[in-house]
Amino acid sequence: MPKVSAICVYCGASEKADPKYKEYAVQLGRLMVQENIALVYGGSQIGLMGATADAVLEGGGNVYGVLPEHLETYEKGHAGITQLTITKDMHQRKKQMFKMAEAFVIMPGGFGTMDEMFEIITWKQLRLHSYPVIIVNVDGYWDALLKLFDSIISKNFASESTRSLYTVVDKVEDIIPTILKMPVPTIEAKDERI
Repeated sequence: MPKVSAICVYCGASEKADPKYKEYAVQLGRLMVQENIALVYGGSQIGLMGATADAVLEGGGNVYGVLPEHLETYEKGHAGITQLTITKDMHQRKKQMFKMAEAFVIMPGGFGTMDEMFEIITWKQLRLHSYPVIIVNVDGYWDALLKLFDSIISKNFASESTRSLYTVVDKVEDIIPTILKMPVPTIEAKDERI
Protein backbone atom coordinates (compact mmCIF):
# COMPACT_ATOMS: atom_id res chain seq x y z
CA MET A 1 0.00 0.00 0.00
CA PRO A 2 1.35 3.47 -0.77
CA LYS A 3 1.91 5.93 2.05
CA VAL A 4 -1.28 6.89 3.85
CA SER A 5 -1.99 10.53 4.67
CA ALA A 6 -4.62 9.99 7.40
CA ILE A 7 -5.51 7.21 9.84
CA CYS A 8 -8.77 7.06 11.74
CA VAL A 9 -8.18 5.91 15.32
CA TYR A 10 -11.05 4.49 17.35
CA CYS A 11 -10.33 4.41 21.09
CA GLY A 12 -11.77 5.07 24.51
CA ALA A 13 -12.57 8.41 26.15
CA SER A 14 -12.54 7.04 29.71
CA GLU A 15 -10.34 8.77 32.26
CA LYS A 16 -10.61 5.79 34.64
CA ALA A 17 -8.71 3.24 32.53
CA ASP A 18 -5.23 2.06 33.48
CA PRO A 19 -2.73 4.83 32.56
CA LYS A 20 -0.70 2.35 30.51
CA TYR A 21 -3.36 2.57 27.78
CA LYS A 22 -2.81 6.33 27.52
CA GLU A 23 0.90 5.60 27.12
CA TYR A 24 0.08 3.34 24.16
CA ALA A 25 -2.07 6.12 22.69
CA VAL A 26 0.77 8.63 23.04
CA GLN A 27 3.14 6.15 21.40
CA LEU A 28 0.78 5.80 18.45
CA GLY A 29 0.46 9.58 18.10
CA ARG A 30 4.23 10.01 18.04
CA LEU A 31 4.66 7.28 15.43
CA MET A 32 2.03 8.93 13.24
CA VAL A 33 3.92 12.23 13.39
CA GLN A 34 7.17 10.49 12.41
CA GLU A 35 5.44 9.16 9.28
CA ASN A 36 3.65 12.49 8.59
CA ILE A 37 0.24 10.83 8.97
CA ALA A 38 -2.71 12.94 10.14
CA LEU A 39 -5.03 11.74 12.89
CA VAL A 40 -8.77 11.46 12.30
CA TYR A 41 -10.64 10.69 15.51
CA GLY A 42 -13.73 11.39 17.61
CA GLY A 43 -12.75 14.92 18.64
CA SER A 44 -12.51 14.49 22.42
CA GLN A 45 -9.83 15.91 24.70
CA ILE A 46 -10.17 13.13 27.30
CA GLY A 47 -9.04 9.51 27.62
CA LEU A 48 -7.04 7.75 24.93
CA MET A 49 -8.70 10.02 22.39
CA GLY A 50 -7.21 13.14 23.93
CA ALA A 51 -3.85 11.49 24.57
CA THR A 52 -3.49 10.45 20.92
CA ALA A 53 -4.50 13.90 19.68
CA ASP A 54 -2.15 15.69 22.09
CA ALA A 55 0.79 13.51 21.04
CA VAL A 56 0.20 14.28 17.36
CA LEU A 57 -0.17 18.00 18.08
CA GLU A 58 2.97 18.10 20.24
CA GLY A 59 4.89 16.60 17.33
CA GLY A 60 3.57 19.22 14.91
CA GLY A 61 1.10 16.91 13.15
CA ASN A 62 -2.46 17.50 11.99
CA VAL A 63 -5.48 16.34 13.98
CA TYR A 64 -9.03 16.26 12.63
CA GLY A 65 -11.74 15.60 15.19
CA VAL A 66 -15.40 14.90 14.55
CA LEU A 67 -17.82 15.24 17.44
CA PRO A 68 -21.64 15.07 17.49
CA GLU A 69 -23.25 18.11 19.08
CA HIS A 70 -24.90 16.10 21.87
CA LEU A 71 -21.47 14.97 23.12
CA GLU A 72 -19.79 18.40 23.13
CA THR A 73 -20.12 18.70 26.91
CA TYR A 74 -19.76 15.03 27.87
CA GLU A 75 -16.71 14.18 25.75
CA LYS A 76 -15.24 17.70 25.94
CA GLY A 77 -14.42 18.66 22.37
CA HIS A 78 -10.71 19.35 21.86
CA ALA A 79 -10.40 23.06 21.04
CA GLY A 80 -6.68 22.90 20.25
CA ILE A 81 -6.75 20.56 17.27
CA THR A 82 -6.27 21.42 13.60
CA GLN A 83 -9.98 21.15 12.86
CA LEU A 84 -12.97 20.17 15.00
CA THR A 85 -16.14 19.38 13.07
CA ILE A 86 -19.43 19.26 14.97
CA THR A 87 -22.02 16.95 13.44
CA LYS A 88 -25.76 16.63 14.00
CA ASP A 89 -25.63 13.03 15.19
CA MET A 90 -23.50 9.91 15.68
CA HIS A 91 -24.09 8.53 12.22
CA GLN A 92 -22.88 11.74 10.58
CA ARG A 93 -19.85 11.67 12.87
CA LYS A 94 -18.88 8.14 11.85
CA LYS A 95 -19.54 8.78 8.18
CA GLN A 96 -17.38 11.93 8.24
CA MET A 97 -14.52 10.12 9.98
CA PHE A 98 -14.83 7.30 7.45
CA LYS A 99 -14.54 9.67 4.50
CA MET A 100 -11.42 11.39 5.85
CA ALA A 101 -9.29 8.28 6.47
CA GLU A 102 -7.29 5.74 4.49
CA ALA A 103 -6.90 3.18 7.28
CA PHE A 104 -8.69 2.39 10.54
CA VAL A 105 -7.02 1.51 13.84
CA ILE A 106 -8.87 0.13 16.85
CA MET A 107 -7.11 0.80 20.15
CA PRO A 108 -8.49 -0.21 23.57
CA GLY A 109 -11.88 1.28 24.35
CA GLY A 110 -15.41 0.55 25.45
CA PHE A 111 -18.77 0.00 23.81
CA GLY A 112 -18.45 3.06 21.58
CA THR A 113 -15.11 1.82 20.28
CA MET A 114 -16.61 -1.60 19.63
CA ASP A 115 -19.55 -0.01 17.81
CA GLU A 116 -17.12 1.79 15.50
CA MET A 117 -15.03 -1.35 15.04
CA PHE A 118 -17.99 -3.56 14.13
CA GLU A 119 -19.34 -0.96 11.74
CA ILE A 120 -16.06 -0.45 9.87
CA ILE A 121 -15.50 -4.23 9.62
CA THR A 122 -19.09 -4.78 8.45
CA TRP A 123 -18.76 -2.03 5.83
CA LYS A 124 -15.64 -3.78 4.57
CA GLN A 125 -17.50 -7.11 4.47
CA LEU A 126 -20.24 -5.42 2.43
CA ARG A 127 -17.56 -4.11 0.04
CA LEU A 128 -18.21 -0.47 0.86
CA HIS A 129 -14.45 0.01 1.33
CA SER A 130 -11.24 -2.02 1.23
CA TYR A 131 -9.04 0.02 3.54
CA PRO A 132 -6.89 -1.61 6.24
CA VAL A 133 -8.57 -2.28 9.59
CA ILE A 134 -6.09 -2.93 12.40
CA ILE A 135 -7.12 -4.24 15.82
CA VAL A 136 -4.42 -3.35 18.36
CA ASN A 137 -4.42 -6.11 20.97
CA VAL A 138 -1.92 -4.55 23.41
CA ASP A 139 -1.56 -6.57 26.61
CA GLY A 140 -4.22 -8.94 25.30
CA TYR A 141 -6.89 -6.24 25.64
CA TRP A 142 -9.06 -7.69 22.85
CA ASP A 143 -8.38 -11.40 23.61
CA ALA A 144 -11.93 -12.14 24.79
CA LEU A 145 -13.44 -10.41 21.75
CA LEU A 146 -11.12 -12.28 19.37
CA LYS A 147 -12.25 -15.56 21.01
CA LEU A 148 -15.83 -14.50 20.33
CA PHE A 149 -14.88 -13.94 16.67
CA ASP A 150 -13.48 -17.50 16.61
CA SER A 151 -16.72 -18.82 18.10
CA ILE A 152 -18.88 -16.94 15.57
CA ILE A 153 -16.82 -18.40 12.73
CA SER A 154 -16.80 -21.94 14.19
CA LYS A 155 -20.60 -21.83 14.49
CA ASN A 156 -20.89 -20.74 10.84
CA PHE A 157 -22.42 -17.33 11.50
CA ALA A 158 -19.43 -15.93 9.61
CA SER A 159 -17.11 -17.59 7.13
CA GLU A 160 -13.43 -18.25 7.66
CA SER A 161 -12.75 -15.60 5.02
CA THR A 162 -14.06 -12.86 7.34
CA ARG A 163 -10.72 -13.02 9.16
CA SER A 164 -9.26 -11.18 6.17
CA LEU A 165 -11.42 -8.13 6.97
CA TYR A 166 -9.13 -7.11 9.82
CA THR A 167 -5.55 -7.60 10.99
CA VAL A 168 -4.52 -8.03 14.62
CA VAL A 169 -1.25 -6.63 15.95
CA ASP A 170 0.00 -6.91 19.52
CA LYS A 171 2.34 -3.91 19.58
CA VAL A 172 1.75 -0.25 18.77
CA GLU A 173 4.99 -0.08 16.79
CA ASP A 174 3.62 -2.70 14.38
CA ILE A 175 0.55 -0.65 13.35
CA ILE A 176 1.99 1.61 10.65
CA PRO A 177 4.40 -0.95 9.12
CA THR A 178 1.48 -3.41 8.89
CA ILE A 179 -0.71 -0.84 7.15
CA LEU A 180 2.05 0.07 4.70
CA LYS A 181 2.56 -3.59 3.74
CA MET A 182 -1.10 -4.09 2.83
CA PRO A 183 -2.41 -4.11 -0.75
CA VAL A 184 -3.61 -0.94 -2.40
CA PRO A 185 -7.33 -0.50 -1.64
CA THR A 186 -9.58 -1.28 -4.59
CA ILE A 187 -12.75 0.30 -3.18
CA GLU A 188 -12.57 3.94 -2.16
CA ALA A 189 -14.06 4.90 1.22
CA LYS A 190 -15.67 7.95 -0.35
CA ASP A 191 -18.59 5.84 -1.61
CA GLU A 192 -21.95 7.55 -1.08
CA ARG A 193 -23.72 4.24 -0.43
CA ILE A 194 -22.93 4.60 3.26
